[in-house]
Amino acid sequence: MIMAKSILSADISGELIFLGTGTSVGVPVVGCGCHVCTSTDPRNKRFRCSLVLGLPGGNLLVDTTPDLRSQLLREGIGIIHSTLYTHDHADHVFGLDDLRLFPYYLGHAMPVYCEAQVEARIRKSFDYAFAHEAKNYAGGVPQIEFHPIESEPFEVLDKLVIPLRLEHGKFRVLGFRFGNIAYCTDTNRIPPESKALLAGLDVLVVDALRLTPHPTHYCLDEAVAVAEEIGAKRTLFTHMSHDLEHEATNARLPAGMELAFDGLRLRLT
Repeated sequence: MIMAKSILSADISGELIFLGTGTSVGVPVVGCGCHVCTSTDPRNKRFRCSLVLGLPGGNLLVDTTPDLRSQLLREGIGIIHSTLYTHDHADHVFGLDDLRLFPYYLGHAMPVYCEAQVEARIRKSFDYAFAHEAKNYAGGVPQIEFHPIESEPFEVLDKLVIPLRLEHGKFRVLGFRFGNIAYCTDTNRIPPESKALLAGLDVLVVDALRLTPHPTHYCLDEAVAVAEEIGAKRTLFTHMSHDLEHEATNARLPAGMELAFDGLRLRLT
């Protein structure tokens, strides 16, 4: 077993870090030669959407993207203490196998907080970790302990988390409020009952996929409109495609609004 004293990990206490701010195919897009995909500005390089938060009780990961290993290495984060999911789409779930290292450090299974449909997707997609035959994999499977969540606030790693019901086209997904920061990725509608939970925010993080409308994501103009309605002190846009060049897009946004970027860090409040 790898002992805890061997863990090399940056101290991110009190910080929220954007591990990824890109859409499901990331930016650059494979095979694309557009000016954003070929840009030398590092803020135009976008892994799939994810966060990590340094909470009082440890590091909380929000979603396990297919880029997870590279994201954690880039930020020097050597340990995750708990994992939280927004929804069950591939770009938010399919890096889960990279969690299998952490139980060696933790000494117990990885606590995973998610809705029932996310658990069902994980059990189906990673059946080798849950089937009777999993014992034949020895240590080569993720060790997971599920903690079901719904709409009620819950505590994880000594921090209160408030779930926010969001609509993602025909899908029902979750955003989350952590103190005075709210994370609303993968949505094209925030219902009134969830907007009521977004009052008094310091920072709103919200989906802004591209310039033109999309059936399951806010486009930029829609995201600006909902951000104006919510009225956070600062709004950051995420889950962005190669439509949105970082510097040029920021230049046209209202005061207090900007694009997030991979590696951006916020102080938790």
